[in-house]
Amino acid sequence: MGNHPPLSLNFNMILLLLFLLNLSFASAHINGFGEQPLSKISIHKTVVSLHINASLRASPSLLGIKGEDTEWVTVDLDYSNPSSDDWVGVFSPAKFNASSCPPNNDPKEQTPYTCSAPIKYKFVNETNPNYTKTGKSSLKFQLINQRADFSFALFSGGLSNPKLVAISNFISFANPKAPLYPRLAQGKSWDEMTVTWTSGYDINEAVPLVEWGLKGESLSKSPAGTLTFGRSSMCGSPARTVGWRDPGFIHTSFLKNLWPNSVYTYRLGHLLPNGKYIWSKSYSFKSSPYPGQNSLQRVIIFGDMGKAERDGSNEYSNYQPGSLNTTDQLIKDLDNIDIVFHIGDITYANGYLSQWDQFTAQVEPIASKVPYMIASGNHERDWPNSGSFYDKTDSGGECGVLAETMFYVPAENRAKFWYATDYGMFRFCIADTEHDWREGSEQYKFIEHCLATVDRQKQPWLIFAAHRVLGYSSDYYYALEGSFEEPMGRESLQKLWQKYKVDIGFYGHVHNYERSCPIYQNDCVNTEKSHYSGTVNGTIHVVVGGGGSHLSEFSQVNTSWSLYKDYDYGFVKMTAFNHSSLLFEYKKSSDGQVYDSFTVSRDYRDVLACVHDGCEPTTLAD
Repeated sequence: MGNHPPLSLNFNMILLLLFLLNLSFASAHINGFGEQPLSKISIHKTVVSLHINASLRASPSLLGIKGEDTEWVTVDLDYSNPSSDDWVGVFSPAKFNASSCPPNNDPKEQTPYTCSAPIKYKFVNETNPNYTKTGKSSLKFQLINQRADFSFALFSGGLSNPKLVAISNFISFANPKAPLYPRLAQGKSWDEMTVTWTSGYDINEAVPLVEWGLKGESLSKSPAGTLTFGRSSMCGSPARTVGWRDPGFIHTSFLKNLWPNSVYTYRLGHLLPNGKYIWSKSYSFKSSPYPGQNSLQRVIIFGDMGKAERDGSNEYSNYQPGSLNTTDQLIKDLDNIDIVFHIGDITYANGYLSQWDQFTAQVEPIASKVPYMIASGNHERDWPNSGSFYDKTDSGGECGVLAETMFYVPAENRAKFWYATDYGMFRFCIADTEHDWREGSEQYKFIEHCLATVDRQKQPWLIFAAHRVLGYSSDYYYALEGSFEEPMGRESLQKLWQKYKVDIGFYGHVHNYERSCPIYQNDCVNTEKSHYSGTVNGTIHVVVGGGGSHLSEFSQVNTSWSLYKDYDYGFVKMTAFNHSSLLFEYKKSSDGQVYDSFTVSRDYRDVLACVHDGCEPTTLAD
């Protein structure tokens, strides 16, 4: 072997290497860095090691006797060989042996004992620090009705090398198929409300319907459509393998010809072949105002909330730490909320389908009373070679199927998750950043049509929203790329925002809060910070991705356009008092208090006024 000169790196080469390293981390962050905790369990490596001196007992054995859809369960555990890495998993369906595995086409591959991930888990010693000495513990789990029975399994060997030590008795809800977790959404017209729910009843078992009417008046029944999907609809693992769980049946009813601003009551139902009805509990909602109606209208917007467990289950410990706080603050203020927008990264199920039921149960107090409108994010849609704009694996193989089926949105094609919706004096144009939005694309044409067709005299408040940051963000990784935005984000769209005088653009994806000045082409066009009046000469861009998931760091670069930053969990509330006055408030999820705000006061002529790149053509002709 010949002699080689020693390798030397000059300063510029070191900088280049550091830059490339940062870009690799940036790519991981921007495309959904963050591990779904259920994915930490190597369930396919499970070894059966049932121990004669290990036992689990779950009680009560029958849940929901009085119609409850959630109950607390106590699991008493006794094991003669305890260890600090012992954990208990909750399985549903209760029988989780290899018979439930998908067909194995590789004869050389050993069939595992189990190929279904638990729906949640806890380490035993977290609730009883003396467990390793006594071998005894009592765990409490909160279960929701998920259309199947449950069992609890004790594993040793930690999450990476699980050994099945003991299995509990089976428990179940009195009616596992009951209609549950209603989700309201705006229909395609202002006087239509949709109700979507989940049940275990296929259409050949029972007819789905909604009984509804004006509060205090006679009720009528409306039919519902039914959708479901199979394992083959998933694009990859884990959704197609260890994360798969039967989704049940998703029903949607369209309540039409609603009177504006009126309270309606409703309940979900299924008509059995014997003529008996299975009913949910009763709910109520207030119908939408007529587009342009001058009245008090209150809107909530946030992204990236995910879900969490009130029983302290480990599967989301330190993953969605702000989720419950955000949910609880909205529930607390629900009488002062008219509509909610959750702009992408809904559950962070990432291919573990059981988590969608958990999420719909968590938001039920909100979504059953006010429209809960969602947008598509990378954790709902992205999967290689599936038509998503980003060829990444962030959805865990769901490739949009869960979001498109579990929630209704008034899109022409729910596989293309962009839509317009009106609420009184607001027009909302909801984009789908997981499909191409650039000039010339199908979505770009939709966005321009949505912005161009609003009558600003009647609906002065024009809002654009999308998951990824198509506007401005001081996110650490965006700053490394030098763009302070999603690559290619605003280049095509900013001329539309300016031409049609969009008031505010909202984004998630980056897990913090940030507000820009009214801005166009990187320049602030207004020096005010807390009150804006007069001509609409630029769009305010707001990152509101602190709904619940792990927080995102800000860059150390202080940009001239950033007016307020908050490294915390929170959400935005907009209140339109009339056609001329709007209040914007950013609230922390921890206490519900306002930490950033501004007001807008203006007249219709201010919207019509000519601004740079936002002027209607004129002629000198008489």
